[in-house]
Amino acid sequence: MARDRNKEGPLTVPRRFLTGALVLAAILVAGAATWGMQASGALQPKDVAYDWALPRGFPQPKVPENNPMSRGKVSIGHRLFYDVRLSGNQTQSCSSCHLPELGFTDGKTTPVGSTGDTLLRNSPSIANSAYHSTLTWANPALRSLESQMAVPLFGTNPVEMGVNDRNKGKILRRVKGNRWYAKRFPRVFRKAKRPISWVNIIRSISAFQRSIIPGTSKYDRVLRGKATLSSAERRGQQLFMGEKGECSHCHGSFIFDDQVTYVGSPAERLKFHNTGLYNVGGTGAYPYGNRGLFEVSGKLKDMGAFRAPSLRNVARTAPYMHDGSVATLKDVVDIYAAGGRVIEDGPYAGDGRKNPHKDPLVSGINLSEQDREDLVAFLMTLTERDFSKIARYADPFKGK
Repeated sequence: MARDRNKEGPLTVPRRFLTGALVLAAILVAGAATWGMQASGALQPKDVAYDWALPRGFPQPKVPENNPMSRGKVSIGHRLFYDVRLSGNQTQSCSSCHLPELGFTDGKTTPVGSTGDTLLRNSPSIANSAYHSTLTWANPALRSLESQMAVPLFGTNPVEMGVNDRNKGKILRRVKGNRWYAKRFPRVFRKAKRPISWVNIIRSISAFQRSIIPGTSKYDRVLRGKATLSSAERRGQQLFMGEKGECSHCHGSFIFDDQVTYVGSPAERLKFHNTGLYNVGGTGAYPYGNRGLFEVSGKLKDMGAFRAPSLRNVARTAPYMHDGSVATLKDVVDIYAAGGRVIEDGPYAGDGRKNPHKDPLVSGINLSEQDREDLVAFLMTLTERDFSKIARYADPFKGK
């Protein structure tokens, strides 16, 4: 008998201990790892199939078979994303760490959870996350938005949204008690015995995040013949794409990263990079509890290896790097030009240029001051429109 894709599946909580410092709790939605095209016939009469209206040059995203896109689902997820009801103490929403006006980041070095826990890693942008092969800085196991969603919702060390066994029923009752949700969930999840469930909340927020594909930057307008690059921007593009800068080796996809997936994409090879940001005590180590892929694999060669983030909208997403320890784009360019970062004193002192686990591509680049300014000028052309001014992405509660 075929399994009902809209039926609520079991929730399980696998835990990964990351070198004794970070417990990563993940709730995997049943079947979310199975990828395919959008399923047909899963929509109810009053729901409407989702129209991607993709920007030019953006391919069809992959969608989990058990979570097909629909207009109603994206609408529910949009509202849930901004709703503080979903946090244990009703003080935070997903948007607390992913503000639309900051390119869906939060402008902080690292975010703070609803109960005051400070997280170890910088908030990455969720724009274009439909195309990401992995969804966190350094965990290759989290391959879908649905599986990643469990980390901020149910994680316990650190606590982000603060949902747990003691309060998850109460939080569901908050959602069920809201007329807007009570009216719409049954329309979208019409075959589910319990339309308002954690599984369907996760599916809805994931659908909304999957829909954030703007393609509104000056760079995109140039590709469409609607704008032209300045001389500095053109020189910066040539540096970025050429062998002198070599930036495109790790940021060469249409979303300017090197972990990208879509319908018909080549077989994925998950890449993580040590960029010489640290070399604690000259040992090759990164700060304890923030050691990248090593914390998952246990392999020394993976020490300090993190996913290369998308550079789209990078002008809005400071501070930079996995731990938010680099303040400006100019500082980032200077570090890559030097082939790593030197920290003179303090607990993390060391010469990152000499880190034995550093990616060979991060070997230093001979850049003049003009070259550096030109690279930053080109990166600025990747800036999207302010998402808070685009209705389909903006906070639906503002002004109400």
